[in-house]
Amino acid sequence: MPPKISRPGISAEQRRARLAVRHHLAAPAASVADAVAGVVALHATDPATVHLSASARLAAPAVSEVERALYEDRSLLRLLGMRRTVFVTDLDTAALVQAGCSADILVKQRKLLEQHLGQQGHPENVPEPAKWLADVEASVEAALRARGSATAQQLSEDEPRLRQQLLMAAGKPYEAIGNVTSRVLFLLAAGGRIVRGRPRGSWLSTQYVWHPLDEWLPGGLPPWGADEARAELARRWLRAYGPAPVSDLRWWTGWTAGQAKKALAALSPVEVDLGGVPGVVLADDVAPVPEPPPWVAFLPALDPTPMGWQDRDWFLGPHRAALFDRSGNVGPTVWASGRVVGGWAQRASGEVVVRLLEDVGAETRAMVEAEAAKCAEWFGEVRATPRFRTPLERELTG
Repeated sequence: MPPKISRPGISAEQRRARLAVRHHLAAPAASVADAVAGVVALHATDPATVHLSASARLAAPAVSEVERALYEDRSLLRLLGMRRTVFVTDLDTAALVQAGCSADILVKQRKLLEQHLGQQGHPENVPEPAKWLADVEASVEAALRARGSATAQQLSEDEPRLRQQLLMAAGKPYEAIGNVTSRVLFLLAAGGRIVRGRPRGSWLSTQYVWHPLDEWLPGGLPPWGADEARAELARRWLRAYGPAPVSDLRWWTGWTAGQAKKALAALSPVEVDLGGVPGVVLADDVAPVPEPPPWVAFLPALDPTPMGWQDRDWFLGPHRAALFDRSGNVGPTVWASGRVVGGWAQRASGEVVVRLLEDVGAETRAMVEAEAAKCAEWFGEVRATPRFRTPLERELTG
């Protein structure tokens, strides 16, 4: 029998200590840029998450600071990335995501839309769908450049073919007819040709104004080769989320097994034992890190910390059913020293209510209550309902 390979062990407590410091939860980040870099990318499917996640990691949280970074300094970018999800990252990371994730998504989603146009067009299928789609994309981009910026509605007025309809799931209870507008804009965004700018209305709005990417960011994003981009993105993820199983990296990025293996090979990580589960860590990150003092944090729905791993038992415990929806989206969570211990919600009155799902002791409970009051004060008159509702959040606000 071949000899057993001895791997250095890294405990769950050590993983929680890294999470606390690197995700700026035990101590605040110095800036919005640092808060975002600490978690690599902020989930942005729900626009509120961007502001709430950043604010949870700042000593003096303010929507204005996040908006300044996004829309004035333009040091952060909202883009379509991993797992066909919208994220906010710094510009260097955005370039990695574009080359290492978005480019593959573009190829797959264009083929799928071409197929739907040719088979499920309503009232008629589109002849030569690939040619039709390429022409529409070029026309929409030209219309956007002529305007300088535009909403989806304005672009559909300029290019009526965006109103082409598809009949999806014909004959099924969830049959639906819809325009291709959002899917064409999706392709243009995935291709790095257009970008979401400031939304119309408040920071909770999803009515984005689109811009040509190379006008929003003069010169566009720096080019990367796909393999090099994946290796660097894997390094950044491991620095923020490692040590972790390779399956977590694959899940977070949406890569194939081959892509993940090639990216990691370029980094030469160290194999470690995570309580009986094999994982990897950067070669310079094996040594133990100091555990921070006790801390609590209120993280919003879709926050990047609980969404950073596929295997969450080491910080989530038995609380998955209460805090996640059926699609795997996390709701608002209460954290104490690296573990999820409960959930929170904002009621229509503005009150921030909490339910602890385990006994945390009097000292931690007092810290949680203080954080709830601080959170309610920060919201003020704003009401932010998560886009994806979870069982405990619904119960607390019902």
